[in-house]
Amino acid sequence: MFMDYAVAFSTLLLLEVILGVDNLIFISILVEKLPRHLQARVRNLGIGLAVFARIGLVFSVSWLMTLTKPLVTVFELSFSGKDLILFGGGLFLLLKSVNELIAWLKEKGQVHSGMVSASVTMILLQIIAIDLVFSFDSVITAVALVHKIEIIVAAIVISALIMVAMAEKIQVTITAYPGLKLLALLFLVMLGGMLVFEGVGFKLDKSYLYVVLAFGLALETLHIVLDRQQQKVKAKTSTVLRGS
Repeated sequence: MFMDYAVAFSTLLLLEVILGVDNLIFISILVEKLPRHLQARVRNLGIGLAVFARIGLVFSVSWLMTLTKPLVTVFELSFSGKDLILFGGGLFLLLKSVNELIAWLKEKGQVHSGMVSASVTMILLQIIAIDLVFSFDSVITAVALVHKIEIIVAAIVISALIMVAMAEKIQVTITAYPGLKLLALLFLVMLGGMLVFEGVGFKLDKSYLYVVLAFGLALETLHIVLDRQQQKVKAKTSTVLRGS
């Protein structure tokens, strides 16, 4: 019995951590626009509120299951509440990511001090909303795998602690390297598009998206390493020239 619970907990924790990658990328992009002294506080608060919202979904599992039943029919295609949530959330993520990408390319989107409080509120609401969209399938899967709500809640809380521990490093890295930020934004655009397709009935395997992300990260990491080596060579060359 203990081993069954341990395996179930480990599986759920892995699912939640993978889900957390999507969330952290989105959170990092949003929080970066705030003043530096607010970033960590808002980021951790957003993660905490999202955890409470996700736990609320777990306790509302009977309601969640009703959302998988056909709700609306358009041109002989039936859409459930889940489909509408995925479509709406995916469309929001897609448009938001494209807007952030355009703003970044134009070097705009800076937050002014007079808008900080309103921006914080909007950022927190966006974090919670997107987290719920991301969590929809994982919560239903978790309840199907494990009938012990305590185990599901424990996996959610521990994954949130892992997210808090990783968040600062991920945000600093994305901010420091423009190529990584571009990759993160493109990942969110593709993820939003995938959710939209799922909302209209096309089931897509997200593993392909993670393979693309891993490949992009490998290329960008190689580029960063080569760039650092070139900078070291230039520094040594300039030192030698000054010495001569």
